[in-house]
Amino acid sequence: MNELLSNLYLLHTTPLGRERIRKNLQLTGEDPVAFCRELLSHPACHIFRQGKNWYGEKDRIRITVNAHSHTIITAHRTE
Repeated sequence: MNELLSNLYLLHTTPLGRERIRKNLQLTGEDPVAFCRELLSHPACHIFRQGKNWYGEKDRIRITVNAHSHTIITAHRTE
C-alpha cells in the first residue's frame, strides 16, 4: 500500500480548490473531497507519484495531491 492510500483521511483542499474541483468535474451536490477520496480508494484507480505530487487516475479523471501536505490541488477530466 502506498503512502497516499494510507493517509486518505488526511486529504483536504482549500475553499478555492473545492470550487475548482466542482467546476472541473461538474459535481453538483457532492463533497469534492469525499468524491476524490472515494475515487482514489477504488481498486481500479492507478496511483503514482511524480516529484512532489501524487496522481490518481480512473474513469478519465486525474486527481493531483501534494505529497507533503495531502492537499488536493486539482482534479480534472482527461481525454
